[in-house]
Amino acid sequence: MDTVFILAVVAVAVVLVFDYTNGFHDAANIVASVIASRAMTPVQAVLIVGVFEFLGPLLGGTAVANTIGKFITLDGLEPAAALTVVLCGLIGAIVWNLFTWWRGIPSSSSHALVGGLAGAVVVAVGADHVVWGVAELAHGHVTGVMKVLAALLLSPLIGFWAGFGLQRLMLLLLRSARPTVNRNLRNVQFLTAAGLGFSHGANDAQKSMGILTLVLVLGGFADTFEVPLWVMVACASSITLGILSGGWRIVRTLGFAIYKVRPLHAFDSQCASAAVIFAASALGAPVSTTHVVATSIMGIGAAERPKAVRWAKAGEIATTWIVTIPGAALVSVLCTFILRAISP
Repeated sequence: MDTVFILAVVAVAVVLVFDYTNGFHDAANIVASVIASRAMTPVQAVLIVGVFEFLGPLLGGTAVANTIGKFITLDGLEPAAALTVVLCGLIGAIVWNLFTWWRGIPSSSSHALVGGLAGAVVVAVGADHVVWGVAELAHGHVTGVMKVLAALLLSPLIGFWAGFGLQRLMLLLLRSARPTVNRNLRNVQFLTAAGLGFSHGANDAQKSMGILTLVLVLGGFADTFEVPLWVMVACASSITLGILSGGWRIVRTLGFAIYKVRPLHAFDSQCASAAVIFAASALGAPVSTTHVVATSIMGIGAAERPKAVRWAKAGEIATTWIVTIPGAALVSVLCTFILRAISP
């Protein structure tokens, strides 16, 4: 059987495994506030989120897929070599996702993907095969790695202030409300959690869609970078299965360890996070759901009782964010060296 075909099949499988670990890893980010506020049981939360998670990639466009699929350029390589580089990058991202899940750390799957791919490409074929976007940035055009990093760095700040502002507004609107309003806030979370699941699918699954389409182009199975329908369905299914599997270790971190989440906080966090992520998807900007959800909860806590926010825990999470890109890159580099040592 043709080597390129075998590598392409393996690469497709690995992309879908990454997509699954992405959903598995990020499930807690989406349902943490719902569960912590006791609006839903864990089973209800993952089922509702899972349905809308599946619809997100199918209805959310392909702008993010285009961004992720084009920040590395491997067109000049032989198909087998190009596919091997992508495989090493994906393995780095998957290993990092599993390690941080095991440790209960809400790190970013997006950071892991960028770090893994960039590390493998730089070591295997050189830094000039990464579209850094520095020169374009000088001319006011944001593209390549600069676009990815700008989205990943700005979205947590926007998430914080969106949560802060919405919490202040809701406290003002509900200043005379009776405690029974909590029942309504719990009920409406069936809608807000669905919106957050949809926005997550529309952004995160597109990253895998972009890499999977890149595999098809590099292997010679597609002439242009256009995401086929079967790729959308495959990635939507894979990330949804990951969501349904859940990563409950991280629920404790986001739902309880940063700030004690009650119904109003959960509602505000879901609204703020969904709005930020969906807007980023429309702009083709890949963001981290982990970052946005965590910082929105910090913003909500800061708007209500800053001293009650566990800033030390927030610092631990921020440290993980910083080390994720180099950590995933290191794993992909090691994978590249191992393949070089065992292959002719």
